[in-house]
Amino acid sequence: MKYINTITIFLIVGAVLFTCMLMFNPTALGITAKDTLYESTLFDKDGITTVNITISDENWADMLENPLEEEFHLCDITVNGETYDSVAIRTKGLTSLSSVASSDSDRYSFKLKADKYVSGQSFDGLDEFVLNNIYQDATYMKEYLSYEMMDYIGVDTPLYSYAAVYINGEYFGLYLMVEAPEEDFLDRVYGADYGELYKPDSISGEMGNMGGGEGDERTGFQMPDAGNLTGFPDDMNQMDFQNRTGIMNFTKTDDQNMTMPTMGGGGMEGGMSGSGGGADLVYIDDDIDSYDQIFDNAVTDAKKSDEKRVITAIRNLNEGTYLETYVDVDEVLRYFAANTALVNLDSYVSSMKHNYYLYEEDGQISILPWDFNLAFAAYGISDASEAVNFPIDTPVASGVSLDERPLIGVLLENEEYKELYHAYLEKIATEFYGDSFDERIAAIDALIGDYVESDPTAFYTYDEYKTGITTLVEYGDLRAESILGQLNDTIPSTEEEQTANPDLLVDASDLNLSAMGSMSGGGGAFPMGTPSVEQGRV
Repeated sequence: MKYINTITIFLIVGAVLFTCMLMFNPTALGITAKDTLYESTLFDKDGITTVNITISDENWADMLENPLEEEFHLCDITVNGETYDSVAIRTKGLTSLSSVASSDSDRYSFKLKADKYVSGQSFDGLDEFVLNNIYQDATYMKEYLSYEMMDYIGVDTPLYSYAAVYINGEYFGLYLMVEAPEEDFLDRVYGADYGELYKPDSISGEMGNMGGGEGDERTGFQMPDAGNLTGFPDDMNQMDFQNRTGIMNFTKTDDQNMTMPTMGGGGMEGGMSGSGGGADLVYIDDDIDSYDQIFDNAVTDAKKSDEKRVITAIRNLNEGTYLETYVDVDEVLRYFAANTALVNLDSYVSSMKHNYYLYEEDGQISILPWDFNLAFAAYGISDASEAVNFPIDTPVASGVSLDERPLIGVLLENEEYKELYHAYLEKIATEFYGDSFDERIAAIDALIGDYVESDPTAFYTYDEYKTGITTLVEYGDLRAESILGQLNDTIPSTEEEQTANPDLLVDASDLNLSAMGSMSGGGGAFPMGTPSVEQGRV
């Protein structure tokens, strides 16, 4: 009896300990919240995922006739032979969405949700993914390579792969399929006890959250029709706001007028906010309401206590105190090394202050990647030399100071952190660019070339694609040369020094940036005579 009681006590204690671990640290037991089989069944970045969307003529026609509504429609989809019934599909995007809507093309980007109509349904553990239409990219590779670079340098990155999309059995086009950075992504990367995720964006107000290419249903944003803008001043042919950063560039033709959004203090009334709101991660005060650009765009179900932790981290970041407690310094430096190497200005480093995710766990913040369709200097830069020689030590858009972007500015003030950032840049320049980059582009071309050539909805011709990837190789070689020159002090590494010493820069006069794809989208995405709303999110 004595031994039985002892055994019983041990069993009870063991059960209690197991229950506690299950409740508070399930990953220690190898348990995750959901099956993440989709990592192998849906995404093979060195292969082509096949996505066949079966949708009624009525639903398909309604979605194409009303794309700016971004309303979900019922469909079935088959991914690599596995069929999922009663799936939700809608159009998605911002500039690309309105541009395609203004054109003769039906090649929209799409979001697909497994559980909107069928509770608990998933794509092998994934609730939703997006299909990006590769708009503004003659190479078909810029966003793919951007995620690959982020992953290569060690940044937590959404899964991605090329997808041959079919509509009712007919080939519709080659897309980029990307895992949605939501709860399933967090569970896959961080385990079941993951932290909180936010999608900061500087564009808010009456027009809703327009950032990140999502047009998320939580915000209710609807994109205005670019063809119905009126009231452009008669004595002006062009109005350029913060030209290099490319916030807006409206061009007027003789038969078109355009209304300019009302500019109020701090930015566009009901639209863009030039400062404040939190998307720049500048500390304002301890009031949660002061950071609406962060907390209004929460992905997870964050509580006030979670939001206060973020504010505490932002305060310490700006004060430069306890940085490694409140910031995942190494991860942030890896992210910005890649972002700088990519010259991805449609991001945190420009006036837009968007296209990134802010992750917080146990009071520590980090930055996660999203939306690279305008990487490789496709946004805010028109001069090839400026793109190739983008300064590594002032890696922000012209008109923006490092003081205004503390997540990178404060870290670069620390010589130890700056040296680590430089080491990551050197790794990218020597290992990702160079001969490896040439070989990687050739391998991707071998993978996707036939799909591109037969793509019935392509924004660019096959010849433009071949020219684009040749230019991409040249760009990568020149960018690597400039980065290495800036690291060894033979090329100026700040915008101010480069302006004063242009003769020291890498010569990129023979490089045609627009051959890789431009903000007009290619293939006549904007009909002749339609105003150009350049990535302006309006």
